[in-house]
Amino acid sequence: MKRILIVGGANGIGLSIAKVLAHRENVEKVYIVDKVPLAKEYREAKIDSFKFDLTNDDYSLFERFDDIDGLMITAGFGRLALFAKVPEEMIATYFNVNTIAVIRVIKHFYDRLISDKDFFCGVMVSISGFMSSPFFSLYGATKAALKIFIESVNVEIEKAGSSNRILNVSPGSIKGTSFNAGPTNLSITEPLAKQIIHHLENKDDLFIPQYEEVFQHVLQRYHDDFRTEGRHSYEYKLNSGRI
Repeated sequence: MKRILIVGGANGIGLSIAKVLAHRENVEKVYIVDKVPLAKEYREAKIDSFKFDLTNDDYSLFERFDDIDGLMITAGFGRLALFAKVPEEMIATYFNVNTIAVIRVIKHFYDRLISDKDFFCGVMVSISGFMSSPFFSLYGATKAALKIFIESVNVEIEKAGSSNRILNVSPGSIKGTSFNAGPTNLSITEPLAKQIIHHLENKDDLFIPQYEEVFQHVLQRYHDDFRTEGRHSYEYKLNSGRI
């Protein structure tokens, strides 16, 4: 990749990916689009930052990135809360930011995905999109929709004759990010950022961090009995100290 656009790259894992790529000699430019401006301490010559709210109707901003050969979408949010406590007006916001925005951005660059030229594309989804996740019901639903969208479109890309793919990155909770309102710690997130870049450049279609260590067993338990695993997930979150 020489020029990449990172949507949601002003903090968290998106920022970590941006910084890793910006320090590569072969990378010419890293564009960041985020609803918040890039903090001064993270600015450097190779990084151009643009402020944009993904809930806007007008997505013409993305037309200016006609020189990119990579796209990574890390924007999204979620808060642990029972569905009963989520305000009704937040339902649309969850889907607008986590799902519809991602699909709209990909639509802007879809011609490159189905072309015979290399185009590297990835999306931060979530392990919550693979199973029931109490306290994350809306968040999980938005990510489940993304999972099916990515899987379906990847088949269409393959049938169009292209070797490009959309990478679904589906981690559990990531330490060192601002997802849970904490500060970004690039020293913690850098190893994962490098793993994501590796899978992105390899044109993989799925990467679940800690799959063999953790999530292979969790997904098997869910497959065997989704009700019991859902109850286990409820109790786990209740006792995690995050609620």
